[in-house]
Amino acid sequence: MTSVDDLDKYRAPALDKGLDILELLAATAEGLSQAEIAKSLDRTPNEIYRMLDRLVRRDYVRRTAGDRYELTLKLFELAHMAPPVARLVGQATPLLRTFARDAQQAVHLVIYDRNVLVVVAQVDSPGYWNVSIRVGSRIGMVNTGSGHVFLAFASDAERQLMLEDPVTRQRELLPDDLQDRLKLVRERGYESMASLQVAGVTNLSVPIYGPNGMVIAALTCPYTQRLDSRDAPDRDRVLDMLRATGRQVSDQHRVAS
Repeated sequence: MTSVDDLDKYRAPALDKGLDILELLAATAEGLSQAEIAKSLDRTPNEIYRMLDRLVRRDYVRRTAGDRYELTLKLFELAHMAPPVARLVGQATPLLRTFARDAQQAVHLVIYDRNVLVVVAQVDSPGYWNVSIRVGSRIGMVNTGSGHVFLAFASDAERQLMLEDPVTRQRELLPDDLQDRLKLVRERGYESMASLQVAGVTNLSVPIYGPNGMVIAALTCPYTQRLDSRDAPDRDRVLDMLRATGRQVSDQHRVAS
């Protein structure tokens, strides 16, 4: 059994300092100044200056015009190269492109990773405009169709972990109406809800299943009614197409895994 002394013996202070900075910035929405980082980590500004400089030069952190520091997408890009995520995105992308072409709608793929929902793939509609979300974006758990899918198909224990703040360890309580909503999502196998971020958009979301039957991703179409195309499928037809695409992605991933 490894003791505390054994763990301390193999410490790497410089590495710990760098990881502390990355974890702090990951939990901060609007970036922090050098002084704020030092204060949060209980260090002097001089202690972290060189580490911040190296993180900026290696493109893990960027310095903004307001002299604040924030994470770049480099960590996301590295994670995206990991075999499980890369394999899922590679399998799903051709099917997403087919859906976007036939439905004349944008579509994106979302995964859950340590209390965070992350967009890992996105395909635009073939037209001149669409509603899209940037790859690498972090999205909400309780106020998005993708989040509802993950929450609806999770066990009670998994749901509690999903709702736990990784920094404070406090858990968000779901209102009764949302719990009823998640039950409906689970029963019918999809979510269809008005977007809470953009007016006129209906989020259509379906689960992607892994080999063990667990939900490993959510596929979401931010549906908008097309007025410039007479042959554009209506919302019900787009939902059918999205559910079929979700089943195809799940089947391919099961076979490949």
